[in-house]
Amino acid sequence: MKKNTKMKVIHYIMATSALLMLPLASCNDDFTERSPLDKISDAKFWQTANDLKLYVNNLYSRNDLLEKEDGWGSIGPYGWDANDGSDIEVKYSYNDRMNGEKTVPDDNDGWGIDDWESLRNINYFMDHYKTVEDLTSFDAVKQYVGEALFFRSLFYFKKLCRYGDLPWASVTVTINSDLLYSERLPRNQVVDSIMADLDNAVNYLPARAGGAWTGRITQEAAMALQARIALYEGTWEKYHAADQFKPAVNQSVKFLEKAAKVSGDLIAMSEANGYPALDNVGVEFGYRDLFNQENYASSKEVLLWRKYEAGAINSIWDRYSAGGAGRGATKNLIDSYLKADGKPVAPDYDDATLLKVVENRDPRLAQTIQINDGKHFRWEKATPPLYFIAPTFDGWDSEESCPTGYQIYKGHNFRYADARPAGQGLQALIYFRFGETLLIYAEAKAELDNITQADLDKSINKLRDRVNMPHLTISVARDPNFEFASLPPIIQEIRRERKVELACEGFRVNDIMRWAAAGELIVGKIPVGAKKAQWIGFKFEDYLPEATPDIERQGKFEERLSALEVDGKGYIKVFKNTLNGGTQGFKFNLNRDYLLPIPTNQLTLNPKLKQNPGW
Repeated sequence: MKKNTKMKVIHYIMATSALLMLPLASCNDDFTERSPLDKISDAKFWQTANDLKLYVNNLYSRNDLLEKEDGWGSIGPYGWDANDGSDIEVKYSYNDRMNGEKTVPDDNDGWGIDDWESLRNINYFMDHYKTVEDLTSFDAVKQYVGEALFFRSLFYFKKLCRYGDLPWASVTVTINSDLLYSERLPRNQVVDSIMADLDNAVNYLPARAGGAWTGRITQEAAMALQARIALYEGTWEKYHAADQFKPAVNQSVKFLEKAAKVSGDLIAMSEANGYPALDNVGVEFGYRDLFNQENYASSKEVLLWRKYEAGAINSIWDRYSAGGAGRGATKNLIDSYLKADGKPVAPDYDDATLLKVVENRDPRLAQTIQINDGKHFRWEKATPPLYFIAPTFDGWDSEESCPTGYQIYKGHNFRYADARPAGQGLQALIYFRFGETLLIYAEAKAELDNITQADLDKSINKLRDRVNMPHLTISVARDPNFEFASLPPIIQEIRRERKVELACEGFRVNDIMRWAAAGELIVGKIPVGAKKAQWIGFKFEDYLPEATPDIERQGKFEERLSALEVDGKGYIKVFKNTLNGGTQGFKFNLNRDYLLPIPTNQLTLNPKLKQNPGW
């Protein structure tokens, strides 16, 4: 079969799989009955392992599976999601879910026909790959089966985070399937199925084991996903055990044990053969440089990532990161970084200036936010090089601004002379890294109440070694400023480590949801930024190499700065009075907002779905 003919078959298969997924909806009989393009049938396509590879390649390009960052703000919860909208990172506009403003949609919004298309594509593959297996062998097809199972697991996990209970489909759903009229399965039954899929994926996929990067999913990446999902469900069931979001049967221990087992196996692989491993251990600015690369082919830490090509598929982030990208860290995040001696900062520590904020602190802080110390690049290849001198308040509410004063440096690729033009962004996008797996292991063991010093030494303390921070000990003292009133100190400290190590990578919202922590972290809280007073009287002309006065820029900076409101202690109030008058803080509904609602029309068409609590 000619190459271009096979690609036409792929396009046909992917197009026809855009039919009805799991939710009940109207069907287009003409569409379901039309003939394949060029009158080529499935029987002529499913012939070789390369046919399977061609099919699965399309899954890699689906934005609802592995986000491509091809539109601003489109990144999902596990990539460079700087639109986190949580307690640690905000945009100019607040996250309406955190304020309890979501409403029940009439249709779509994550549960429409198109929202289930990827699942049908995957199941269509699973229904047909055995045709190739019969012609070849299972060894010839198992890698692509493993990739499809990885994607099905990822698809369902994202739906689980949004809706909880779900209908489960492991075969192609047709207009006559009983599943269209069925109830949703309890969330932990869905996760059981995900775990089974990933157990098989881990067995089927090849291990990279430090070998050449291929761009394809590996055994290590599947293990990282499995550990992530198991931790999510284990902690969700543990911390929602007494509310309306609990499953009928609590299986938190089972999933936490799975998270500990899989992450521990990945650590054992690291110890045995040196892959995976942390990058840049003990290297100055090594933490910073983990997140600003165009290519991770030689990385031991980054297990799955997306490579960009100018003019073909481009990153958006590196067009805006030098200007703040329309978001900023909050004081809440800044205060969470320990001092260089491993002790927490005092409630009244000196944070009057950016330089004071990072003085004698965990080095990750100064490698996460921009500091005007003559070392933080804006553009390294400019002549002369340009350094950060002040937050881009002058950008106001566009992508070229920072609303909090704590401008994000993490992920900024400064190795240019200026910002990348449209269509030429090359900043790579990280999906899974070994550092997260180390945190999963420590958290799961602590939640099971069987963590040891040896466990900390091969997980949390590996992360601290990278930046030369003192080790965490099992007998950690209680910090009066811990975020959670009743949790053991070791769990609190592991959560703090997760907060700072994964800061601004898009994990925080889902962490708050699985910990049932909105009551302590979100409700009534008003996010604030840096001290405004430090920029009163600031002049661009006082800083080299921008010695030539820029009257227009200076005027805009002063105008925007003067418009910033502050709280009683002088910290920037990001949302001014737009968040409930500026005095009440977020109004997250603890009895409703941990899950999103099912659209009204889906409940009308299939009442057995039932609405999520509180909606």
